[in-house]
Amino acid sequence: MSVIAQRAANMLDMLPEQDQTLAFELIKKMVLAWDPDYTKLTPEERQELEFAEREIENGDVISHEDIDWN
Repeated sequence: MSVIAQRAANMLDMLPEQDQTLAFELIKKMVLAWDPDYTKLTPEERQELEFAEREIENGDVISHEDIDWN
């Protein structure tokens, strides 16, 4: 979680429960306006995806057939 997100969460905790709900709904509305179908990646998600793609390109993955699932 980013520093800003942590600070926002800490501030939300200071509010009465009814106001926390209102603040949450406002944040949710802003996120949906920015990414209505939840397809955008956060910087952390982008970094993880790029790392995984490099692993696949380099063959640094394990085949499902090589795993003993039992």
